[in-house]
Amino acid sequence: MVDYIFVSVFILLQVVLIIQLYFITIVHGRLRAYKITEPAEQTTLPVSVIICARNEEKNLEKNLSLILEQDYPDFEVVVVNDCSSDDSEMLLRGFSSRYPHLKVVTLTEHARFKHGKKFAVTIGVKAAKNEHLLFTDADCRPASPNWIRRMQAQYTPGISIVLGYSPYENRGGFLNAFIRYESFSTALNYLSFALAGNPYMGVGRNLSYTKSLFFKAKGFASHMHILSGDDDLFVNENATSANTGIEVHPDSHVWSEPKTSWSSLWRQKVRHMGAGKAYKARDKRILSLQTGSSVLFYVLLGAMAALQAQWWIVPAVYLIRLIIQIVVYYPAMKKLNCKNVIWWFPLLDLFFNTFISILALVASFRKKVQWK
Repeated sequence: MVDYIFVSVFILLQVVLIIQLYFITIVHGRLRAYKITEPAEQTTLPVSVIICARNEEKNLEKNLSLILEQDYPDFEVVVVNDCSSDDSEMLLRGFSSRYPHLKVVTLTEHARFKHGKKFAVTIGVKAAKNEHLLFTDADCRPASPNWIRRMQAQYTPGISIVLGYSPYENRGGFLNAFIRYESFSTALNYLSFALAGNPYMGVGRNLSYTKSLFFKAKGFASHMHILSGDDDLFVNENATSANTGIEVHPDSHVWSEPKTSWSSLWRQKVRHMGAGKAYKARDKRILSLQTGSSVLFYVLLGAMAALQAQWWIVPAVYLIRLIIQIVVYYPAMKKLNCKNVIWWFPLLDLFFNTFISILALVASFRKKVQWK
């Protein structure tokens, strides 16, 4: 009986390893092999940058000028001041007096109608005067004055969505390393799948799409009841292999401030997990297979050790996957500005799979989420 269990577990482990190696080498290998090229010609498409901000006075004071002073010939910045109770309105008036291309839209709290970020984004899109829209958040800063130029350079004929990348700043410590690794893993996945012809999400900290696509899709109408997902659900619903491009040049990155506590990170990830439930069925199946096989890999390794497999089997199987991961992921980490997390990689990968397993379990029972 014990031999039967051992053989069954070992066969299942090999199947899981093959599935994992498919995602690592075939899918993620696409970003590893992706060549960052210079655009054939400088783009000058008029752009509207949209930022939705609720009680973001300090972040706006620190980051807004970096966006308003981008090296680009034709752009406006639309800030939706969403029911802020701090001094954001006064701060934005000061910015408006210095920057004529800043447009401020102020929303006020309704006694009975409580809205989420999707409503604020919709108002920002309607206020924008240009066809090409570029989204970021108030706590984000562009890596260079060429952020707009780089993102818009991907609008070749047929493209109506451009997926960008937003790394988190390096603050030291395990929490920060985990946040940066999680952000890398997310980006590695959605950028690689986009390159493979199956774009399924993007992040609103650095995302661009056209105004006509937004209205053609009726905005967020199909998922307005879900408070999160103004970025990934819109991409999941509207992105195709033909209309989606990616931009990962270092000048196009938008740096974000990381969470500083496990509790705030947990709340953020539970909110994001809630949006994932509304993905297309095909995408949910693929992502479930990918995540499930990754978690099961560690579970089966533990089972093999508990069943007293020969001493070399468990480390050999583990090292096969680990070495291939490092070969594929390190070049991708260099592209995505987080190569130093490679030193934490074995621990982070195990912790990441444990974290998302618990997160998925908790999120499946949690119904209510909020933006801010």
